[in-house]
Amino acid sequence: MADAPEKKPSLPADYVPPKVWSWESPSGGAFASINRPIAGATHDKVLPVGQQPLQLYSLGTPNGQKVTILLEELLAAGHAGAEYDAWYIDILEGDQFGSGFTELNPNSKIPALLDRSNPEKPQRVFESGAILLYLAEKFGAFLPEDPAARTEALNWLFWQMGSAPFLGGGFGHFYAYAPVKIEYAIDRYAMEAKRQYDVLDRHFAEHRFAAGNEYSIADMAIFPWYGAVALGQAYGDAATFLATKDYKHFNRWVEEVGSRPAVKRGRRVNRKKENDPSFIRERHSAADLD
Repeated sequence: MADAPEKKPSLPADYVPPKVWSWESPSGGAFASINRPIAGATHDKVLPVGQQPLQLYSLGTPNGQKVTILLEELLAAGHAGAEYDAWYIDILEGDQFGSGFTELNPNSKIPALLDRSNPEKPQRVFESGAILLYLAEKFGAFLPEDPAARTEALNWLFWQMGSAPFLGGGFGHFYAYAPVKIEYAIDRYAMEAKRQYDVLDRHFAEHRFAAGNEYSIADMAIFPWYGAVALGQAYGDAATFLATKDYKHFNRWVEEVGSRPAVKRGRRVNRKKENDPSFIRERHSAADLD
C-alpha cells in the first residue's frame, strides 16, 4: 500500500474553509481595493466621447494593448475608419465601476469599445478577444480569408483567451502581487506557465506566426501577455524565474512581432508617462504618438 501523501499545513495554520464562503474583509495584495464578489456600478460617471468613429475605454495592460495594437495595425494598413479615441480607465481608482463603463461592459473589465461609425446605432463590444474579432471582420483585415487558416487563427485567439488567466491571474498574481508567498500556488502556476510556453515554442518551431505564414489577430492577442513576460516587462523577475530564454522558437517570434512599428505604437497607449516618457495616457489622433 502506497504511503499517504504528506499533509501540508494550511496558510494561515488555523485556516479551515467554511461551509459557505462570505466576503468579510479585503483579501490583501495589490488589487484588494477593487476586488469584490458582486457586479454592477458603484457610482454614476458618464464616459467621455471624442470625435473619432471608435471610442476605446481601456488601460495599457496586456488586454488593453491587444486592441490598440490592432487599431494601429489597421491604420498603418490604410484603414482610415479605424481612427480612435483611447480614454484612460484607471482600474485602481475604480473607473471600471462607473455607470457609463458598466453600460458598455457589465463585467467591469477593460477594454470596452463603442463603435459610433453608425451614429444611429452605436455598437458596444466588450472582452478583448471579441473586440479583436469584431474589428478584424469589420475591416476585413488580419484574419485570414482561407477557411483553414482562419480557423487556425481563431484556435490560437481562443487559446490565448483561455490560457492567459493562468499566466496572469495565476502565476503573475501569486509570484508578484499576493500579500504572502505561497510555495504551492507559485509552483502550481509556474508549472502551467512553462507548459504554455512550451506549447508556443513547439508551435513556432514549425510556423512563422500563430496562424501559419499570415500575421493575424491571434499574434496580437498572444504577444502582450507572453511576449511581455519573456522581455522582462511583467511580474518582476518572472522571465528569469521561468527561464523564458530557453524557448528559442518562441523568442524568434517575439522579436519579429515586437519589432513591428504598429505593435510598438499600440503598446504605448493608455499608459502612465511617469513609467516611460514614450507612453501616452490618452490617444485622440496619430499625432499623439508621433
